Amino acid sequence: MAGTGLFAEILDGEVYKYYADGEWKTSSSGKSVSIINPATRKPQYKVQACTQEEVNAVMELAKSAQKSWAKTPLWKRAELLHKAAAILKDNKAPMAESLVKEIAKPAKDSVTEVVRSGDLISYCAEEGVRILGEGKFLLSDSFPGNDRTKYCLTSKIPLGVVLAIPPFNYPVNLAVSKIAPALIAGNSLVLKPPTQGAVSCLHMVHCFHLAGFPKGLISCITGKGSEIGDFLTMHPAVNCISFTGGDTGISISKKAGMIPLQMELGGKDACIVLEDADLDLVASNIIKGGFSYSGQRCTAVKVVLVMESVADELVEKVKAKVAKLTVGPPEDNSDITAVVSESSANFIEGLVMDAKEKGATFCQEYRREGNLIWPLLLDNVRPDMRIAWEEPFGPVVPVLRISSVEEGINHCNASNFGLQGCVFTKDINKAILISDAMETGTVQINSAPARGPDHFPFQGLKDSGIGSQGVTNSINLMTKVKTTVINLPTPSYSMG
Repeated sequence: MAGTGLFAEILDGEVYKYYADGEWKTSSSGKSVSIINPATRKPQYKVQACTQEEVNAVMELAKSAQKSWAKTPLWKRAELLHKAAAILKDNKAPMAESLVKEIAKPAKDSVTEVVRSGDLISYCAEEGVRILGEGKFLLSDSFPGNDRTKYCLTSKIPLGVVLAIPPFNYPVNLAVSKIAPALIAGNSLVLKPPTQGAVSCLHMVHCFHLAGFPKGLISCITGKGSEIGDFLTMHPAVNCISFTGGDTGISISKKAGMIPLQMELGGKDACIVLEDADLDLVASNIIKGGFSYSGQRCTAVKVVLVMESVADELVEKVKAKVAKLTVGPPEDNSDITAVVSESSANFIEGLVMDAKEKGATFCQEYRREGNLIWPLLLDNVRPDMRIAWEEPFGPVVPVLRISSVEEGINHCNASNFGLQGCVFTKDINKAILISDAMETGTVQINSAPARGPDHFPFQGLKDSGIGSQGVTNSINLMTKVKTTVINLPTPSYSMG
């Protein structure tokens, strides 16, 4: 069970502690933040409501610990990361249980997230040794007008303190996707977990604690974003911010100052379906892409743009598959579970009602009980409907019928988002041309949008983000280049 056995020290009565200076602590505020179980809509957990003074203390510890950590050999950093990964995978049950109860993720998917996170940590350790173990050697006479009198040595050095802010939907996986690159690169790490997902993050951080990382190097601060959010993101000790979430990231980017930013802020991922597409394949991918984890994924299929001539057939195939989706509690591994909060459910319902008022075709009856919304396919959606443009983050997939490929591309590119998209066709030449025309960070050909495998580059254009994720890109973003130039008194040529 969560908060017991190996993890007993992270819990104080009914309230989970925060992590700083290698210890689990209670906040001086004497306050806590409740985490509501989305399925039961009742309080499930409580976490510390940390203060700004505690944030200041954590930042000072992080700055100090980072100096020593940067002098730790790469192989030793990697060794500790491998150890943390092993502990994480060996103790997946409490984290998976927390994911089920605080974000209503189906039980089997919760286990998969934890195991995937352990694999990501290990991969990052190995890749970091390769990337950071190599430098560059440049010679001055390769540039016109210069003799060989300068030897330039370049290497990658850490930035300092990295602030990591993961989202609720993959709190463990998207936390370690920030933590592992930061640590292997020689940075210290301050984690601000989402409220929904905080307890699973605290269990994950304890795995790093048990692995034996130095005191102060890793911290996990919980609390209300309204009280410590801006204070964290604008803190002068922070040298890099890696954030995954919604449009809060736009506000962060405007306030953060001159530091590297890694931002993934959502998407309206379009699925363009051509006349020659394998419609059975398309239907399966719309189900997988649109309804997995109740559509609460940045890379979910959020709008289907299908050629009119095949639209009827495709809609019927998707309808048949929607009818087979199970709806219920996450403990039962239901395909569709409660969305994360009542406010989220209300927002989704607002999009659905707008589409209804404007004449969309409901392929199923709209049904909602509390935070649980039954899967819904909306046909004959038009561009004047909110659902055509806004990100529902729920189990609702709109279908727009198009008369040309250009119409589909134009709709995709008119969005303020540009995270991912996909195109279904048997003509690879058309697929490449459409991919090149789509203004998104990634285009999947004949498959639904997806983040991963975790070493693939992952990035968004426009309001979908800044910078690129994936193991290699994250390590590079969390380092900077240091150059040393050796000046020779006379030109020197090898065996000259």
